[in-house]
Amino acid sequence: MPQTKLNELDGNSSTSPADAESLRQLRQLVEEEQYAAAEHLLESMNAGDRTRLLSRLPPSMQQNLVTNIEVDQAADYIHELPDVQAVELLDDIAPAQAATILEGLPKDEQADLIGELPAESMDAILSAMPDVDASAVRTLVEFDDDEAGGLMVVEFLSFDERESVNGVIEHLRQNVKRYTDFDVQYAYVVDADGRLKGVLRLRDLLLSPGELPVSRAMIDDPLSVSTNTPLRELYKFFAEHGFIGVPVVDQADRLVGVLRRVDVEEAMAERYAEDYRKTQGIVNEELRTMPLFLRSRRRLAWLSINIVLNVIAASVIALYQETLAQVIALAVFLPIISDMSGCSGNQAVAVSMRELSLGLVDAAEVVRVWLKEVTVGMINGLALGLLIGAVAYLWKGNMWLGGVVGLAMMVNTILAVSIGGTLPLIMRLLKLDPALASGPILTTVTDMCGFFLVLSGASLVLPLLV
Repeated sequence: MPQTKLNELDGNSSTSPADAESLRQLRQLVEEEQYAAAEHLLESMNAGDRTRLLSRLPPSMQQNLVTNIEVDQAADYIHELPDVQAVELLDDIAPAQAATILEGLPKDEQADLIGELPAESMDAILSAMPDVDASAVRTLVEFDDDEAGGLMVVEFLSFDERESVNGVIEHLRQNVKRYTDFDVQYAYVVDADGRLKGVLRLRDLLLSPGELPVSRAMIDDPLSVSTNTPLRELYKFFAEHGFIGVPVVDQADRLVGVLRRVDVEEAMAERYAEDYRKTQGIVNEELRTMPLFLRSRRRLAWLSINIVLNVIAASVIALYQETLAQVIALAVFLPIISDMSGCSGNQAVAVSMRELSLGLVDAAEVVRVWLKEVTVGMINGLALGLLIGAVAYLWKGNMWLGGVVGLAMMVNTILAVSIGGTLPLIMRLLKLDPALASGPILTTVTDMCGFFLVLSGASLVLPLLV
């Protein structure tokens, strides 16, 4: 089945009546090459509705639309699309057209999209850009997405420390159009070699004598971050300082960009979202507008591993099927113990993942983390064990059944938090993604241990249970 048809079936099957009608109109206008009318229809919508409809257009229609409307408008639509769709769209259109459209986006956004393209497409688009712009984008692409160099913006105001206040003000007046899209709240003062010297507030600029050098109006010794500062340190920096932005310098202390608080917060939120998706088996970003069999194949790769792990856990039950057959009440408590221990373990995983992302714990501190978790596990395990044991006793009136179930719950809770707390650190030490492996491994091990503890314990005291 052609990809376009797959997208249509997969993306629109649950579309609301209002969306379905708008999507039908938009598709008809694009098919009839009435691009101005299509643009007018999209502009009459709010941003959320517009993004939803754009994302549900077949790729060929997306291409026709963005390559036949005003460049600035096309850039806005590219910006509104999810990154995975925007990258695919840019890869499918001519490099010269892609370069022209990208010129309407800030350099950091250009770098984010271009950096996701195949090397051949990236080089072709950069070759079609003006040399100055291409050089700026290449510089940004070299940095990782989770460090200051990859998050900074390169559109900022900087002036030589020898410039006068009048000279700076006149320069701003003569370049109004150039700076229209800049986030102008501060300017930065540099020396002849581009090294950062100070921060110039616009209020101080406007209220200072005209003949005064800007070096006399600036704030000296400003705080800055280096291009290689990792995301977790940047997040901590903004948590400790009330800045809306901070200058970024290279190894020679030259000013190369500005990092905004909002960009760090968005990057941190995206990291948490990505880690959560990975724990659920969504390794690559998935949208329901993607081809059906691609989505199915990606999910099956993860589910196939999980089914093997679950078979291993279930095999423990098979070993004790005679015990289970004689004390059928145990079957009621097996999923409870498994689920509660899994919940306790996932809590420990969440704390470890959070501390790793913030840099509050080092991957080598496995013993320290285990000691912290095992104490919590002992307290919570005892409480949960007494509770489930009491339920078992009140239900069947058998003290031994309550003891077996309660002890299994307590021990498995301790095991679960021990594994959940330390596994992310161990995975990090092994250079593996903690979010990717902690979930299924934890679930399988806690299930196996829970089943084993209940059934083996019951086997030891079987005459007292029947």
